[in-house]
Amino acid sequence: MATGSIGGAADPERAALTYHGGSLDAARRLFPDAPEPWIDLSTGINPWRHPIEPLDASAWARLPQATALAELEAAAAQAYGARFASSVVAAPGTQVLVQWLPRLVRGRKVGILGLTYSEHERSWRRAGADVQAIDRLDDLAECDVAVIVNPNNPDGRLIRAPQLAKLAQALAAQRGTLIVDEAFMDVVRPSESLVLQLPQTGAIVLRSFGKVFGLAGLRLGFAVASPDIAPALREALGPWAVSGPAITIGTRALGDREWLAKTIDRLAAGAARLDRMLHEAGLRVIGGTPLFRLAAHEQAGRWFERLGRAGILARPFAARSEWLRFGIPPDDEEVWSRLRNVLQSARRPPFGD
Repeated sequence: MATGSIGGAADPERAALTYHGGSLDAARRLFPDAPEPWIDLSTGINPWRHPIEPLDASAWARLPQATALAELEAAAAQAYGARFASSVVAAPGTQVLVQWLPRLVRGRKVGILGLTYSEHERSWRRAGADVQAIDRLDDLAECDVAVIVNPNNPDGRLIRAPQLAKLAQALAAQRGTLIVDEAFMDVVRPSESLVLQLPQTGAIVLRSFGKVFGLAGLRLGFAVASPDIAPALREALGPWAVSGPAITIGTRALGDREWLAKTIDRLAAGAARLDRMLHEAGLRVIGGTPLFRLAAHEQAGRWFERLGRAGILARPFAARSEWLRFGIPPDDEEVWSRLRNVLQSARRPPFGD
């Protein structure tokens, strides 16, 4: 494959890297001579994890208790602004919910707003739905199910809560359902969350725990759903869906609002620093959130190659060959220095290698 072509189906390693972030195994196979350790900037996961305090042995040794799960969901309701804890359903990651929803929600015509997180489309297509990419918010009202990632991944587009509530009302009038994936809302503008004005029927909001708290490996996420949907979701997941350690760690972290406020400030500072570095290298920052930045360059494929050979993984997009997404590096000057050196190498004859 020619340098700069980053999405070819004939190359499974490249295909893996354009489908999901975090595919370090595929990156190592594609760039076998890259220096270790890799710097993985291909995800939108907070580089500063919430501190994990020692866990009581019972969290590992016993089946999770219903009272502990209820405490976790109450903590999530408080953190997200849900009126009732009963509307919150904890799951082993939001990806599980994304895959369950097509089995539980009625709908053949599914509209997904814009280029976004690809697992939504994949899950609905697997269920046999007619899935369409929709460009205009109002056009989603003509669908049985409308899916919106808000703020959007990868460009950070944000739709205000009143607009979402209006769409939910229009869909409910024809027995439709609105699904809003708010994986990055905690660090953007929580006041625009649909949770704060969740409709009584036909609405589901997904919230990620691992991305915001830097604990993606814990596998914890939540659905905040209308009363007509939440019980079915809870029943589908069954007992003990969330592990004892995840319940304990999640409950502690969701109540730590001081940590979250400080972390948002750190992320904002890191995003501003990264924006300056990308701009100086000649890339245009065209969107993102405090957890990731979306840059554009006509030779984004070659940038991907150059970074990869240096052991730095950015996130390319098969559908947008001019885009690269960068996660926020941690507070580690060695990491920032490695990234800066690769980016500044463009000051030499461009891509002369």
